[in-house]
Amino acid sequence: MIRKKLHRGMRLSRYVLYKETLVDYKENFWSFIGAFVGIGLIGFLQSKIVTDIENVFLIGSFGATSVLVFGAIQSPLSQPRNLIGGHVISAVVGVTAYKLFPDMLWISAPFAVSFSIVLMQITKTLHPPGGATALIAVIGSEKIKHLGYWYVLSPVLTGCFIMLVVALIFNNMTSHRSYPTDKRYTKVIKRFFAGEKRL
Repeated sequence: MIRKKLHRGMRLSRYVLYKETLVDYKENFWSFIGAFVGIGLIGFLQSKIVTDIENVFLIGSFGATSVLVFGAIQSPLSQPRNLIGGHVISAVVGVTAYKLFPDMLWISAPFAVSFSIVLMQITKTLHPPGGATALIAVIGSEKIKHLGYWYVLSPVLTGCFIMLVVALIFNNMTSHRSYPTDKRYTKVIKRFFAGEKRL
């Protein structure tokens, strides 16, 4: 009787707990460290350097980017091309939407998000946080709106570059993780880390 219940419980658990949901503490550790350092570095620059020139460095969409580039590193949506291209394209679209329809939020907000999605699809740079980057350009604070197209360079491009560098470092420190998925770049990065360990 007990054996049947256990066997039935094991069968049911296969439907609830499958391979992708099992906890891998090493993965969790490196995801935490990468996201902490990436967002922390951008936040540090915001508090120590950028506040003097009344600029913004840390935007909400970088939180979603962290989930992809540190927590789902094998996803096509988290690759460097998508990370940089998706955010930059969306930022340009968002600023343009705000400039075209500054007092019509009901047009500028959906235009920014929907047009950025289409451009990311066309350019094969789809990155979901890009939609938030476009929306922030339209609904963000007066500081962000005042930046105009400088918003594309800072905070967007600068923040993406910081996130990419941190992702390349922390996602390749162990043999279990490999970022980006393109083998040509991964081999170069792995060789770099192997050479660094020999020194």
